[in-house]
Amino acid sequence: MRVGIIGSQIYEDKRKIRDMIFKLKQQFGEDLTIVSAGNKSGADRYARKYAIELDCKYIEFNPAHTVRNLYSALHAAYYGKEYNVKYFFHSNKMLAGYVDYLIGCGNSNATSYTINAARKKGKKVVIMT
Repeated sequence: MRVGIIGSQIYEDKRKIRDMIFKLKQQFGEDLTIVSAGNKSGADRYARKYAIELDCKYIEFNPAHTVRNLYSALHAAYYGKEYNVKYFFHSNKMLAGYVDYLIGCGNSNATSYTINAARKKGKKVVIMT
């Protein structure tokens, strides 16, 4: 089960994210993979933190202009490009296609874009406020 957690960079309700990942881990066990966009703040930050702390599989679709890290979903040649805002949308669209379920936290343009992309692909979406 691949569950994407995305959200606003100002989303700070870490307790909701922690509890949600804990419940998902209880339900799906070793079959659970948490997926995020790899942002350093907000919902993505907490998704990464608690997925790792709760011993879940974790991957992220960070944008092409960032460096590849231990959790990056794509091959090394994809990363290290010159900055372009389109890379955020591209990575969010890939994330939406990869997950089975998507959980949106907070409200931002990137979150809305990813939620719409997931819905177009027939993915189940849950929005947390």
